[in-house]
Amino acid sequence: MASWNAPRSRGYVPHCDNAGLIQHLVFRLTDSLPPATIGTLETTPITQRLEAAEVALDRGLGASSLSDPRVAALVRDALLYFDGQRYGLFAWCVMPNHVHVLAAQVEGWPLASVIHSWKSLTANRANIVLARQGRFWAREYFDRAMRNEKQVEQTHLYIEANPVTAGLCASPGDWPWSSASYRAI
Repeated sequence: MASWNAPRSRGYVPHCDNAGLIQHLVFRLTDSLPPATIGTLETTPITQRLEAAEVALDRGLGASSLSDPRVAALVRDALLYFDGQRYGLFAWCVMPNHVHVLAAQVEGWPLASVIHSWKSLTANRANIVLARQGRFWAREYFDRAMRNEKQVEQTHLYIEANPVTAGLCASPGDWPWSSASYRAI
């Protein structure tokens, strides 16, 4: 049984840490949502906010630096590096301006620490690869705890189908920066 740790507040909806908890995580590039879109999302009913944010992200706004294969590979490699040690990956997808991860937390590795390590490492390296400076990732990230196996399965399928939904490829296995194509190797 997973042990419960108190949620951390981020000013509106708290993140929660729970060893063994499977979560859908989304983090995005700093320029992926214009301020006006963020304002609209903040007034969107909470039950519709995730879907509205996904639609906005899938429009591929901003520099979409993750569409550079060198940068997408950095993110992929960072996600895979501690799989099975600090977290357990179920599914992942690097989109042009955001990343989806479905993972189980591991005791002793708080969610904020894991995401910080992914973002810090990849931001520093991506800025070098792209010959740029400044903030790469948006400060916040989205997390949603999975309530049951059916939700895990649906979210897994959703994550791997995201490139198809966004019109980037014909089938999930065609997208080179996801667990769907990685398993096929």
